[in-house]
Parts: sequence; C-alpha cells; structure tokens
Amino acid sequence: MSVQAKVSDVVRIPVRPGGERAYDVVLGEGLLGDLAETVAGRTRAAVIHPAALRTTADAVVADLRANAGVEAHAVEVPDGEEAKQLRIAGFCWDVLGRIGFTRDDVIIGLGGGTVTDLAGFVAASWLRGVDVVQVPTTVLGMVDAAVGGKTGVDIDAGKNLVGAFHQPLTVLCDLAALATLPAVEVRAGLAEVVKTGFIADAAILDLLDDDPTGAAHLPELVERSIRVKAEVVSGDPREAGRREILNYGHTLGHAIEKVEHFTWRHGAAISVGMVFAAELSRLVAGLDDATADRHRELLTRIGLPVSYRGDRWPALLDAMRVDKKSRGRRLRFIGLAAQGETVILDSPDTGLLIAAFTAVAPGGLALPEAP
Repeated sequence: MSVQAKVSDVVRIPVRPGGERAYDVVLGEGLLGDLAETVAGRTRAAVIHPAALRTTADAVVADLRANAGVEAHAVEVPDGEEAKQLRIAGFCWDVLGRIGFTRDDVIIGLGGGTVTDLAGFVAASWLRGVDVVQVPTTVLGMVDAAVGGKTGVDIDAGKNLVGAFHQPLTVLCDLAALATLPAVEVRAGLAEVVKTGFIADAAILDLLDDDPTGAAHLPELVERSIRVKAEVVSGDPREAGRREILNYGHTLGHAIEKVEHFTWRHGAAISVGMVFAAELSRLVAGLDDATADRHRELLTRIGLPVSYRGDRWPALLDAMRVDKKSRGRRLRFIGLAAQGETVILDSPDTGLLIAAFTAVAPGGLALPEAP
C-alpha cells in the first residue's frame, strides 16, 4: 500500500498538561501523510508496529525515507496484549541499540492501544526519554491509550503496573483506519467511549442509543471521547487527582483481564467492570436506578459482555488488591453519584462489593467455605 496524501480538513484537539509538553491530537483522514513533515529533521525513526500492520508500516518507512530523509526502521512486535511485555520492550531496546538511536531520533507507535502503550514506554525509558509520535489505528487506541502520556507494560502481578508518564510530540488519528477494523474491535473500543459518556458527556450515550454499532456517528464519538480525555489529563497529567475518573470500570476490568490471562479484550473486561461499578454506585453513592440500569442496557445493545463467572470472585478480589489505585490494604473504586458526577469509593464494605458483583454473576457467587 502507499501512504495517503495528507488532508487539510482536520480537527485539532489541544492537550495542555501543566508543566509538561503540550501537543495536539489531530483527527482526519489521510493523516499518515503528515508523518514525514512531523519527523523531518530527525536522523532516525523506529516505527513500532504489530504484525497485522506490516504492510502499512513498510509504506510509512518508505515514505519517511523518501520524503523526510529519515533513516526509518520497522520494528515488528506481536499483535494484541502479547506486545505489552518486558521481553518485547527489551527486544525494541536491542533494536534501538543496534541502529544507534540517539536522543534526537523519534519513535513512532503505529497500531492499537497495546502498541502505543509499548512504544511510549520504550521511548520513555530509552536514554531516559526520546520523542514519540503516536499513530493509533483502533477506536480504543484513539480515544484512550494514545492520549495522555501514560505508557506501560503488563507483568504477572497485573496490568500496567510498570510504566512511566511520557507525553508524545503529537497524536495522529487517521479515521480512515477505522473503516477496515473488524466489528469486534470496534465494539471493544466503544466500551471506553461509553465510559466517557457516563463520566462526562451524556451526548455520547444518546448517539450510541441511536446506533449502538457506532457506525453512524463514529467520527463524532471518537472526537467527543478524545475531548473528554484531553480536558481531564490537561488538568491532571500525572493522576494526582481528577484523572482517576478515567479509570471508571477499570478496577474490576483489569482484574478480569489478569484472571483471564489477557485472553479477554480490554473493552470487554471494562464493559463488565462498568456494570459492576454502576451497581456499587447504586448501593454506596445513591446512583439512580435509571442511570445504573442504562449501563447494562446500552452495553448489551452494543454487543459487549455484562456478566462474569461468579466462581472467580476470590481471584478477582486478589487481583484488585494490587490495582494501581489501591492504597495499602484499601480498595478504591471510581463510582457515580449521578450522570457525569464521579465519586471516589474508598474501601467499600466487603458485603457491598459482593452484592455489586452478584449483579454481574448470573450463576451467583461460589465463595470459599469458612475454615
């Protein structure tokens, strides 16, 4: 394939994290043509990409060499969550060492959220920080992973426990890439879109009510979701306060991913996590029934899971205790007091946690017998 010519009809969403690098998230079609201009003047570029995007990565490399005079290299990593491993980061560092990568060079993360997380982490740690341009190619990557400067990898103890904050030079969201995504990948990405609807922008939920596939409104859904995240991370770049709201549904969701050995898509796990968070919010924060019930109804119409095995509760509880939001022995959850009104649920009563989880465990909980 060839790199598309860049277009002038684009949307630029500013991210202005105080005290850190400011940048824009750029949305449009044909934005791969902007890469040559973005990295012009660099000596080398490493294009980290999944195997599934080999053809696109090769085209990007050829374009950078021909039109930017950059010594570009494709660095292929596994597809999916398998890319977010320390051994894969080590492989990328070895490649950078072999090609003589310096602080004046640039990494390009081309792919879904796992690849942009990995590319950002590799960039943050190589020579204690080199520039990265993120080019997300999935709904999930565009609305969540590539924006905000969070980078990281998974380890056996849990998801995203090793990482760094590292702001990109820019984020290029080429909406044309979404046209070729499998429907299951679009659905998984819509979970994060739904999240931004419940925590901030109710219009997102209305658009999905109109078309739960997202197809009729996908560019607007992506833009609205990015605007929510850009506003939040600009005010709290290092998750010292309000940025925690972006983790709505993620405490249980990440635990499901770990317990399932990352065989569940992130969006599927977060979908169940949001239904759980809504039920917990109903019990603890007084969330109204209509808003709580809307979680299950909308996510079901989208085609995302809203239930999980009750016999996994002990393992999930153990996984949640090492979640990055936990404090000592206290579990912390993001909840809702109302549509768009988030609250911290700090160390909820165990009985309430079980009651909330029972709502997503259709067969009931299988708790260990007391000794």
